[in-house]
Amino acid sequence: MCLFGLFLGIALAGDLTAEPIAVAVSPDRHVRIEFLLLPNKNHPTPAYRVMMRDLEIIAPSRLGVELDGEPALGTSTEFLGTETRTIDESYEQVTGKQRHVTVQATETVVRLRETAGPQRKWEVVLYAADDGVAVRYRFPAHREGETLAIRQERTEFNLPAAARTTGLPVRDYTTSFEGYYQSQLVSDLKPNSLFTLPFLAECDGGVFAAITEANVNEYAGAYLTPLTGGGLQTRLSPLPKEPAIAVRATLPHVSPWRVVLLGDRIGQLIESNLVLNLNEPCAIEDTSWIRSGKTTFPWWNGYYEKNVPFKMGLNTETMKYYIDFCAESGIPYHSLDGVGPDAWYGGPIAPWKGDDPTTAIKGLDIPAVLAHAREKGVRLRLWMNWKAAETHMERSFPLYKEWGIEGVMLDFMDRDDQEMNRFLRRAIQLAAENHMTVTLHGCSKPTGLERTYPNLMTSEGVLNLEYDKWDKAGVPADHEVTIAMTRMLAGPLDFHQGSFRTVRPGEFHAQNDAPLVIGSPAKTLASYVVYQNHMSMVADYPSAYRGHPALPVLASLPTTWDETRVLDAKLGEHIVIARRSGEDWYVGAMTNQTARTMEVPLEFLSAGSFRAELFVDDESEVTRFAIREEAVTAQSRVSLVLSPAGGALVRLTRVP
Repeated sequence: MCLFGLFLGIALAGDLTAEPIAVAVSPDRHVRIEFLLLPNKNHPTPAYRVMMRDLEIIAPSRLGVELDGEPALGTSTEFLGTETRTIDESYEQVTGKQRHVTVQATETVVRLRETAGPQRKWEVVLYAADDGVAVRYRFPAHREGETLAIRQERTEFNLPAAARTTGLPVRDYTTSFEGYYQSQLVSDLKPNSLFTLPFLAECDGGVFAAITEANVNEYAGAYLTPLTGGGLQTRLSPLPKEPAIAVRATLPHVSPWRVVLLGDRIGQLIESNLVLNLNEPCAIEDTSWIRSGKTTFPWWNGYYEKNVPFKMGLNTETMKYYIDFCAESGIPYHSLDGVGPDAWYGGPIAPWKGDDPTTAIKGLDIPAVLAHAREKGVRLRLWMNWKAAETHMERSFPLYKEWGIEGVMLDFMDRDDQEMNRFLRRAIQLAAENHMTVTLHGCSKPTGLERTYPNLMTSEGVLNLEYDKWDKAGVPADHEVTIAMTRMLAGPLDFHQGSFRTVRPGEFHAQNDAPLVIGSPAKTLASYVVYQNHMSMVADYPSAYRGHPALPVLASLPTTWDETRVLDAKLGEHIVIARRSGEDWYVGAMTNQTARTMEVPLEFLSAGSFRAELFVDDESEVTRFAIREEAVTAQSRVSLVLSPAGGALVRLTRVP
């Protein structure tokens, strides 16, 4: 039986009021989310409001869900009460921007019941932490076998009209999630346009708010659409074969969290673990086999190489050549992907034509490649079209485990409806059962699933340096800075990193083989600190690295962190992030097309003396970088001179 359509409206003892009837307040008392009633003719409308100190960040905004089969209902609903609990717990991340995570929050459950008809019950859950708020719906079962069919959510976000937003617009729900972010006032947003999450807003008082979602399980991905007259409303990705339906489920069921990250500076949003905290604890009992690291990805450079006695491509000789490079350079993983349009297992990389992902094309001897990798101490990763995985993973993943494969990259999903989200969760779970990690490309933003399944290492969902292969303008530096403060708010970010073949802005031209990148070698190094990426690429060809003074530095950079601090950030202009691994700190700085000099305080250092190694732009030559050393303490500052589209890396090592 399908639960009827619902619009949540509350009558509280027949009294209409705009005062909150339930609230969740953060532990520091600065953040609160309120559940209240808004007068609406003869029926109150349920809503929520978000406050940070005395600032209204989200004005009263409607709550509601439309279910299939009946018009929107809920006007004859009574308030049953609330239950509030304090959350104080901690957990360890296998990989992440912070090793030890403390969770402190308040959660309030608002219990509701319809007074007419079958008198169904439902709940709205409020969550408040120092770094943001969240709200979700719970749908209990009223009888055995009862089902739920959601057409749309009506959860709204009434940001101030004068707030400046930064969001990624998309044409529809079938998208690669790769585009340039647009900045505009809330009042200028075009009604019925569609934006992906996260969606950032800078509000009055200098408060930053970012809307995203967490804990998406058996549910459709969420988007935002501006409403006529102001505000934004949630839109759910529809089922591919049922465009009027977004979610089908058996009751009881629960929606994802609708999350609003909050901070007085944008860096606080980057430092936040709220999206992770709203997900289920780690479901993998033994995580000792999960190891972050860097990996080759030859597809990016077009399998280009100079002066080799064989033809580069999907063949045994090329794979052994890359494995030798990994072994000599300290790169733990080599990715077996594709050349141009062709996959390693045959057929095009997209769309999948039915080729078997356990059998390589002619000329590629997988047993020989695996034997060579074992001899050299390098592990192999396999690229897969998601359809090939969907069809064969129950058979192929156990086989890959026998082969000793480290992990897989799933690609070309290009959607995040309920069916796709269900497939991805099952694929990540099955990979974990077979001790394999997972990287996602052609995918939506992260939603914190990596807490539950830490074998999910990184996700794309962003326009990145692959566009340097075909985009005439290349990937501009302001975009590379912007995504650290937008897309990366949701979680790990993969970016086809690693090239030192750099050019200044205005000197770029696109080429498929051995692409150029706009920037500098120092910025390339800095990106490995700025971007949270636990399976980061070393995407260029071996001879582009051999003998380059930056390669040993790149190879030595950690891929998971014990602590993260954002030292300075201005949207679209520059960013400076410090991350700690053990006792050593690493600082990455990146700028847009504008050169700048930055004085970076080192107050995050503990007591004692440190050696600072600075890898900075060579102002006279864009393809080179300079190195200098300084003795520093927590009272010191380091001066960084960044060229246009440039950057800097600082490695801080404790002096005994």
